Amino acid sequence: MTDEKIISKEEFRALRQGFRDAGKKVVLCHGVFDLLHYGHIEHLEDAKTQGDILVVSVTAAKYVNKGPGRPYFDDRQRMAFLASLAIVDYVILSEAVTVHEVVECVQPDVYAKGQEYARAEDDVTGNIGPEQEIVEKYGGRIYFTQGEVHSSTKLLNNFFAALPENVREMSFDLREKYGHGAFDTVRDAVEGFERAKVLVVGDIIIDAYVFCNVQGVTMKDATLSTFCDSEEDYAGGALAIARHLANFAGDVTLLSMKGTEYGLRDFIEEKMAGVHLDILEDPAFVTPVKRRYLKQNPVRQEYTKLFAVNYLLKRGQRKRFDYTAFHEKLRNLAGDYDLVVVCDYGHGLLDDEALRILEQKAKFLAVNCQTNSANYGTNLITKYHRADAFVVDERELRLAFGQALTSRHRLLADLTEKLGAQMAWATIGADGAIGTKGSEQVRIPALLLRVKDTIGAGDAFYALAALAAAHSVPLDLATLIANVAGALKTNIVGNKSSVEKVDLLKFASTILNV
Repeated sequence: MTDEKIISKEEFRALRQGFRDAGKKVVLCHGVFDLLHYGHIEHLEDAKTQGDILVVSVTAAKYVNKGPGRPYFDDRQRMAFLASLAIVDYVILSEAVTVHEVVECVQPDVYAKGQEYARAEDDVTGNIGPEQEIVEKYGGRIYFTQGEVHSSTKLLNNFFAALPENVREMSFDLREKYGHGAFDTVRDAVEGFERAKVLVVGDIIIDAYVFCNVQGVTMKDATLSTFCDSEEDYAGGALAIARHLANFAGDVTLLSMKGTEYGLRDFIEEKMAGVHLDILEDPAFVTPVKRRYLKQNPVRQEYTKLFAVNYLLKRGQRKRFDYTAFHEKLRNLAGDYDLVVVCDYGHGLLDDEALRILEQKAKFLAVNCQTNSANYGTNLITKYHRADAFVVDERELRLAFGQALTSRHRLLADLTEKLGAQMAWATIGADGAIGTKGSEQVRIPALLLRVKDTIGAGDAFYALAALAAAHSVPLDLATLIANVAGALKTNIVGNKSSVEKVDLLKFASTILNV
């Protein structure tokens, strides 16, 4: 009987006219239903009072945006839970981000939502308005069920170890400090970012990913032999950071420089919708390309880097390059923005003169000065004299002072004082991140331990940290917001896509629901 209730959209479409002919009203409920609980039962019972046939659609796992690791139960399990209830007549899998396709198929007389959606301004996803429109388009109406609101997420977090233990402790601490409105405070802060006018300055990087299968080791010279499955190019470096920022800030401009490589301009313009591009071209400039060869773990979703080949402007070329036009652009633009976000990968764009212009002109200057294999030991953040906010990783922090043993909290405090920063962070990999503001210091643990790809996670962290610092968000919440962005990015391969506001808010809501 349970299996008979689980049907496809096409199968239900064939039944729909028969219900009309029989004068039976169809009620639709939709959701994730990750852990069936008493609140769901109340919701479904109330919904059934509005009609004769109760259809429940379940969002397929790949479209659930409550953060990585959710849903806890797979599609089959969640559908079986619901089909086992006598009150439910049919269960349908919804294979889309929104419910629109299901509504088109079911054409419900009544679409039942929980009372927590009765106020559109409380809906993080912003979907309730469009949902109402499409329901009414097919002659239906929305009904908000009554009863106490319960939460599958809260039950999973507290009793199913869906969150790492140290993340649960952090969430309890934040809830104790900010009360039940902790998430509302986070949401208000993030929504406030949309007023920002942001200038991003830094190195454009093209991340070329070559996905391989390892065949073995060659017989003659014992080198790794691989089979190429596919290749993809992603917009990395300052491009990636600008894309993250454009999903949160109202006005984002990218100032950079590129070579005249074939097809590059079209590629950048295609990827950078929503960002104003002010990119100088010079045939003598080399646009950084980082070609990485990767293999996917056959069991888990994570990727392993086999090796990389970089195409960069050589140091000798930088000395001979004329930066006059770039410096002039920088002088004209830097003072016109609320926030200047510097993305310094040490690949030849930002010379000493550019740094002094930024320090002089920027109203609020955020700096990320990265150490990588191409600039190890030569691209230290201490070359800056001023930063209102900055982000480094632990290696960059220790290189800045040449200290291997001093505590990272002490080093971060010293670097903050040296640069005169208002807020600063050090990312520490699997241990999360530490932040400082004046005499205050916080540590937010890593929110995820299973990841697909760590490339670009620090960039996502930095983008949101810079916005939070410029808007004086409390240090602990600012660090949480940045950490959420970094965690979401670890589940995106390369810079294939950017961190979206709705995904950040949904994941933050999941974490704080304890």
